[in-house]
Amino acid sequence: MTDAKDPGTVESFGRIDPERSACVLIGVDDYAHLDPLRSVRLNLTELQAVLTDPDIWGIPDDGRRIRTVSNPTSPAELVRPIREAAALAEDTLIVYYAGHGLKDRHEQQQLLLTLPDSVEDQPDTCVRSGDVRRAIRDTGSALRRVLILDCCYSGQVLTEMTDGHRHVVEMAVSTLKDVEGSYVMTSGPRDRPSHAPDPKRCTLFTGALVDVMREGLPDGPEMLGLHDLFVEVKKRILTLKPEVPQEPQDQDSNGVGALGFVRNAAVRSRWPRPVRQPPPTRWQRVRTPVLSLTAGVLGLALGLGVPPLVDWWHDIHPAPAAGPCAVPSPSGPAAPRAVLLDHSDALNKENVYYEKITGLSALALVSQGEDVRALALADNSPGRVWPLALGSPSKLDPVPDKSVPLRRADGTKFPIDGDWYDGEGMVIEKGGRTMLIASETGPAIRRFDIATGRQVGKDLPIPKELRFWPQGSAQTGRSIESLAVSPDGRHLYAGWEAPLAKDGDQRGRGIIRIQRYTGRAGGAYTPDGQYAFMADDGMYLSELNAIDDNGNLLALERQYTAGLGSAIRIVQLSLAHAQNVTELTSLWHQPPKIFAADRLVVDLATCPVGGRGQVAVPASSAHYPLLDNVEGMALGAPWTSGRYKGWHPLYLVSDDNDSDDQITRLYSLAVKLRP
Repeated sequence: MTDAKDPGTVESFGRIDPERSACVLIGVDDYAHLDPLRSVRLNLTELQAVLTDPDIWGIPDDGRRIRTVSNPTSPAELVRPIREAAALAEDTLIVYYAGHGLKDRHEQQQLLLTLPDSVEDQPDTCVRSGDVRRAIRDTGSALRRVLILDCCYSGQVLTEMTDGHRHVVEMAVSTLKDVEGSYVMTSGPRDRPSHAPDPKRCTLFTGALVDVMREGLPDGPEMLGLHDLFVEVKKRILTLKPEVPQEPQDQDSNGVGALGFVRNAAVRSRWPRPVRQPPPTRWQRVRTPVLSLTAGVLGLALGLGVPPLVDWWHDIHPAPAAGPCAVPSPSGPAAPRAVLLDHSDALNKENVYYEKITGLSALALVSQGEDVRALALADNSPGRVWPLALGSPSKLDPVPDKSVPLRRADGTKFPIDGDWYDGEGMVIEKGGRTMLIASETGPAIRRFDIATGRQVGKDLPIPKELRFWPQGSAQTGRSIESLAVSPDGRHLYAGWEAPLAKDGDQRGRGIIRIQRYTGRAGGAYTPDGQYAFMADDGMYLSELNAIDDNGNLLALERQYTAGLGSAIRIVQLSLAHAQNVTELTSLWHQPPKIFAADRLVVDLATCPVGGRGQVAVPASSAHYPLLDNVEGMALGAPWTSGRYKGWHPLYLVSDDNDSDDQITRLYSLAVKLRP
């Protein structure tokens, strides 16, 4: 379980989600007292077309998520749509304005956006940039706020300033200065002629922006960020050498410009076209009462013994792969302690910036709530961490960002056998700037800077008896598999995947050691005790999460049998009454009372798989289609309200081993833990 992290780090993950964003396109082309800007009307049309194109960005063209405001006649008509869009946006608010820009001579830092009846040197006929700033900044709870200004500045303003153009452009680009999670892009033309007078053509700046989004960058990544677009737009404008020079500028806060924004059309063949549900048809709107009647007829058919009708009903209405997971109990039925909320295969074999997502072996939460963010550790070469936006617990929608490779402090790779880092366990330390990663090769535990991926400080000490032969008796390839840290950061727990050779098993139940460390986040951790528990028959330890500061842990047990597939169990461990076994030479034939108490939370095989087609069937686990090689687990803080008040969200991820027979699958559950 991890704490919420530094916002500057958290919000750099993922992409700008069109389904949860809102956009306002504002343009003024018809002026009573200023020169008309005939190209602005086309700006709005072309921008709306490109932003709603599902092959580019794909914001829903429903009149709510994207809205065009042409020639607003009052400040309220310009600002109100911004506030309404801001209230709707959960991910990103985007505001675009095209028109004349003026300077308030009495308030030197105030940019004025014009209306059709605006008059130069009469600020009361315009909209102050401060009002736009407040509407963007203070309304709603969007994670990010973007402002794009294609302003043409008055010639009179420019003649009255020594460096008038640059001053006005600086005012424009600083409109959202100090607003966390903001990005501003401005055209910065020197005067009116930079706006194309031909109504059949966009302005120079907006036209270049639209062209870049439509054409893409042949050598660019699959997703282009706002800053990627800006750099290419500026390059194209300079290449054109317009009669009236322009100096576009941008300003970024918290890395918003680096987030994936639009799909790169030049590499479109590498990714599938997104699918959006069409508006409901007349049949869909009325099908509820019709199908209710049909259900009654089916009930009668059942009584008459007509099973084909039942099959037909289930085929068109398959049960979802969600719901309570049964708890096996020798004494009779038990109340479920776990509910499968959702699962997603969207990460399976996904390519991000020409790197394939594969081998995910650990998961750690960065932020929680309805917009969950996480880091996923890959166990393959050269060792890397993937930032992920997961969606919400009830609706997983994983979106990966560019990976962070793991390096030594000097930036070089780790010279490990076969150049294979084999990272298996990961925790994010309190404060959110560093992470501890366990490597099965070594074995080793190292601290890394999250932003750079470089090692910080020395390796943590590994007790001799937990190392490989000849120093210790850990099984080759089955050493440190999991890491957990207590919420207060005082205790670190490292779990070994399999029993030490000297410990063995008791009647098929492997005796698994957990090494506890004591220290502080970002500082030294010292080994101070070993504890053990007995895994279920034939199972190995795959992951640990700390539930609290009192030695209560969640353990993920895993097993794979050829021909049968995977078995996945999650148990709750308590070290409260377990014995420190550091001084014991061997745990074989030790009394059960020395081991940590364990209670089953969920056997994943008992979770609902839904109707036909609801779960893709991995070739490696045909008998249990929901199951795959689950290796990563992340426990969230308990819900404080709602249906699952007091329960915890739990996320699992499977390792596909870069095999076509396995799937990278993400799961979300609600689990009820014992006090």
